[in-house]
Amino acid sequence: MAVLAFVGLGVMGFPMAGHLARAGHDVRVFNRDAAKALRWGGAYAGRVAASAGEAAHGAKAVFLCLGNDESVRSVVLGEGGVLAAMSPGSVLVDHTTASAELARELAAACKERGVGWLDAPVSGGQAGAENGKLTIMCGGEADDFAAVEPFLASYARCARRLGPAGAGQLAKMVNQICIAGVVQGLAEGLHFARAAGLDAHAVIDVIRQGAAQSWQMENRHASMLEGRYDFGFAVDWMRKDLGIVQDEARRNGSSLPLVERVDQFYAEVQAMGGGRWDTSSLLARLERNGSPGKHDA
Repeated sequence: MAVLAFVGLGVMGFPMAGHLARAGHDVRVFNRDAAKALRWGGAYAGRVAASAGEAAHGAKAVFLCLGNDESVRSVVLGEGGVLAAMSPGSVLVDHTTASAELARELAAACKERGVGWLDAPVSGGQAGAENGKLTIMCGGEADDFAAVEPFLASYARCARRLGPAGAGQLAKMVNQICIAGVVQGLAEGLHFARAAGLDAHAVIDVIRQGAAQSWQMENRHASMLEGRYDFGFAVDWMRKDLGIVQDEARRNGSSLPLVERVDQFYAEVQAMGGGRWDTSSLLARLERNGSPGKHDA
């Protein structure tokens, strides 16, 4: 059993911290919305802290799952933040999808205090977090990864160190680039199938057996055809991630025309009132002149 801290109990962090508690660790949690923290305390064996710093005090590892660069920087370096409360030899693990630039900045700040650092964004969505089957992309020192790998295993089916600080965030950017293209392709395929008069469900049942198969096809085609988008990874979050991707692309000189185009499509979905819809709502954009809720019999 280890003393661990978890800060950020949203749809991902809540179950992730729960897996650590179920694994037998002494988990202290903090969330800015105290009601969420109290709900977590009622669901799992652990302690609800009054501040992020209090949660981090004496912890072997501190895990963050927050919203963006600004919130991470504030929780780590701000007044009452976790870094000032952490002991030398402990490790700070950031599961937030944020910039590689921030990861390098905080890695340097941690090093000054003798604290380890891992940027460790995740993929797998809410279902992956709840089922303990996330994929975690890590950047940082090998010794720090080895120190926390057993903890990550409580909610990950795959956790891998991919390089120094920032590498985890860069790998997550690759993940989001690939997802953007796959979802747009699936949306266009379903839209085309309907326009051609095909039974889209039957078409998917066939092509999912071949080279077109993907996670998005397996897990999203049915809800897309039904026009259901009030769940999953929100368009607002995806646009935040694609903004990070494009900022990094400008720094490293890579050309990402597909990402730029799909980001524009998501902006159109937001304008339709779909900012909190699942990213698969790209089909609703294509069918906005018809009825996105109309589905195949």
